[in-house]
Amino acid sequence: MKCYNILYILFFSLIACGSSDDENNPQPGNVILTCSPEKVEATPIEGTYLLSVTCSGGEWTAFASDDCTSWVTAKVSDPSLSTGKVTVSVNANTGTVNRSGSVIVKSGSKRIIIPVAQRAAMSVSQREIYSNSRGESFTLSVVASADWGAKSNDSWVKVEKIDNKTIRVITDPNDNKVARNGSIDIVSGVEKITVAIRQESAEDRDIETPDGYHLVWHDEFSEGTVLGGDWTHEVQNAGWVNNELQTYVNGSADGKRVTELVDGRLNINCFKGSDGKIYSGRVYAKVNTGWLYGYFEARILLPKGKGTWPAFWMMPANNNFSTNPWPNCGEIDIMEEVGADPNVVSSSVHCEAYNHTKNTQKTAAKNIGTAESEYHVYACEWTPDYLKFFVDGTELMTFENEGTGKSVWPFTYQFYPIFNLAWGGSWGGYKGVDEDALPVTMKVDYVRVFQK
Repeated sequence: MKCYNILYILFFSLIACGSSDDENNPQPGNVILTCSPEKVEATPIEGTYLLSVTCSGGEWTAFASDDCTSWVTAKVSDPSLSTGKVTVSVNANTGTVNRSGSVIVKSGSKRIIIPVAQRAAMSVSQREIYSNSRGESFTLSVVASADWGAKSNDSWVKVEKIDNKTIRVITDPNDNKVARNGSIDIVSGVEKITVAIRQESAEDRDIETPDGYHLVWHDEFSEGTVLGGDWTHEVQNAGWVNNELQTYVNGSADGKRVTELVDGRLNINCFKGSDGKIYSGRVYAKVNTGWLYGYFEARILLPKGKGTWPAFWMMPANNNFSTNPWPNCGEIDIMEEVGADPNVVSSSVHCEAYNHTKNTQKTAAKNIGTAESEYHVYACEWTPDYLKFFVDGTELMTFENEGTGKSVWPFTYQFYPIFNLAWGGSWGGYKGVDEDALPVTMKVDYVRVFQK
């Protein structure tokens, strides 16, 4: 009797283990299952593809195979009907190789495998070209798994396909004093890559570019009488920061401008108004975008007088100071001078770990003798590894990325250049101010930004 019970249990256990969904939901052996089309050939961009299914034997379903579920999904409509649709969604292929998978259409034990093949995305060796005004020739590499072509969108840009992997882009000389923008399109089927082209104005022909860099933006202050659209004026009352005494305005006070273009220079004027207030200018270049890394330089003549505090410096673009306050956000001071210490120029870096509120800021200073009587070039080279500061090409200070995090190196986002002429304040007025020195002017010959 015990033997009989054991055999009985084993028999029914084997039946249970051997059953399947198909056996629990038997379908007629002559089920006809068809799917059209028989394969999906997907473009590299995101897309959807429709399969038409017919089934003569009850319900059916469809799903992506295990090897492609990360980029293919299959959604069934009307699976209980003899005819229905499968929407196959394919994610964009951002890789450099073709990929393949499948969609499985199933009714009972009947299966159809629909291959899904997707080409790799087209790519080009660079998507931005910076050309000097003389005109240049550039060679770009193109990778595409299908036929492609290239065309220019501007008359001053020529493009020719050298072979199936290479194009040549040629820019005509730009004799205008205004930079210009153009583009070319590289097209393969529904794919299109636009390569942006910026060509500098004729003024760049006399610009000396640091090794390994190209000019991406500059202002020589040689057109018009007021600053152009790349600039933003600060408007603030006296005492806004650092206990400074000046009022910043946009435009004029008492009929005088705080910023003006004169003889190819930007003049930032500081003067006393008829109302007894001191007026001055503080301006930002490309305040909403700035640049991440680069070589930043300006040629400047500093004003004279106890109480002056001219500066050429940088702050982060679009920073939320409520969540990323100073000094955590970082500050890059390329050049500062106070009139109480004439001709002594300094460079500084401020961050959470090193800043003047703790008296730990990283600073270097030098008396160059003629900062208030001659123009000098002040510059900063900013890379992921260091900030280097220069006066007339001679290094003044290096601040290295210690690799210890944001408290020391918050310089991982875009910063924009600033010019201002403060009056008095915690540093500018540390020996008092001499209003007999007013009016005074900070003169900027040019400002330039280079990137690798």
